[in-house]
Amino acid sequence: MKLTEVEDQIYVMKSSTNAAKVLQTIAESGVKDEAFYILDIGTIIHKHHEWLSKLPRVKPHYAVKCNDNILVLETLAALGVGFDCASKGELNKVLSLGVAADRIIFANPAKPASHIRHAASLGVGLMTFDNETELHKVKELHPDAKLVVRIRCDAAVSQCPLGMKFGCDAILEAPHLMKLANSLGLEIVGVSFHVGSGCQDPPVFRKAISLARGLFDLGFELGFNMHLLDLGGGFPGDSSSSIDRIADIINLALEDYFPPQTNIEIIAEPGRFYVASAFTLATNIHSKREIYSTDKELLHTMYYINDGIYGSFNCILFDHYTPTPIPLTDSKSDQVFSCSLWGPTCDALDRIIENSFLPKMNIGDWIIFPDMGAYTVPVASTFNGFPIPKVYAVVDEKIWPALKDCAPLTDDHFAVYHSPASFGIGDYSPKWPKGMDSDEFEEPHPYLLEYLSAD
Repeated sequence: MKLTEVEDQIYVMKSSTNAAKVLQTIAESGVKDEAFYILDIGTIIHKHHEWLSKLPRVKPHYAVKCNDNILVLETLAALGVGFDCASKGELNKVLSLGVAADRIIFANPAKPASHIRHAASLGVGLMTFDNETELHKVKELHPDAKLVVRIRCDAAVSQCPLGMKFGCDAILEAPHLMKLANSLGLEIVGVSFHVGSGCQDPPVFRKAISLARGLFDLGFELGFNMHLLDLGGGFPGDSSSSIDRIADIINLALEDYFPPQTNIEIIAEPGRFYVASAFTLATNIHSKREIYSTDKELLHTMYYINDGIYGSFNCILFDHYTPTPIPLTDSKSDQVFSCSLWGPTCDALDRIIENSFLPKMNIGDWIIFPDMGAYTVPVASTFNGFPIPKVYAVVDEKIWPALKDCAPLTDDHFAVYHSPASFGIGDYSPKWPKGMDSDEFEEPHPYLLEYLSAD
């Protein structure tokens, strides 16, 4: 089926340009005045290659809740990544892409009964649990499920701790639950844990893996076919972060506790690792308020932008994230001034940054926020009638030929810069950003701008 919506397609860039230039072209063209995202598909692909090289024994199962943008899911599905789903809605979304049920782990330890029934009807068998009640629900609703006991092992420091809600004690509770499952005739196939989203305590992974080893031994004693270890999430994804230390600790711990000859399947549930740095948000200043002292000295400026706490910046409240504002246009002066950034709604809670220092900016100027791919788009609302920013995806021309034939991606997913006729837009005279030469872009961007203007 031909894809016609801009947000359903991936714009193919010439290798001489990049996602940042595309963003600048859109922002400064006058075509758009609403906030928008640029999604660089190439970043996701590079992250996947990094994962394969640094954690070669660990099969990634992307945490859909982190960012369920359809192009993200389609790209990851094309790369052969598995998926961590937490609800029947997420199951439906992933399975609709043609992903096989055995590439999914239903990693919610406390599932509504209707969701368990739904998983059973779809053939999704792999699922987590951490309490007696869940075992009895599974016994009644999905007795053929392949169960994974989730234990608690919290990082000392993490962006979002999860142990307060999920995970049983590996020593005091897990053995009892495994024996109960055995008495109920249920099948346990492995152990999972989640040290906390955005983990900043890499050694905790070794502790969790060692605890899992003990439960594997108990599982074998009980007659279970224990063959799956799920390392959960916690892998950072911002452009300034690295998983090197976490990977080193995990690889060594796996060698010590689950060496290759044990034939144990190792998976993990990365979310922000794949998408955080792939999304850049562009916002526009629509109003400002200057506060002066009694002697007319500028003390502070309040900038009002067209996205806020109820939109993309919900990540400040729910993901404990600190966004980094970057003026799109470089100031000719090194002087900066005290300011704050506010969202567009009428709620005083809608404050993005309380205290910052930026160059003097004007209404109509753009502020860019990098690393905005994790827990932003899927949690945003249209409170007060303000729209959720649209996402425009781009990919380098050297990458797209390898993607276009990898299901569920097809030729129709790509808008190719050298085929403007396929957009149905005709000729277009470029309007280049102020101070930039047209040969920097080599013509793909005008087609993109015309295409976007239709939306």
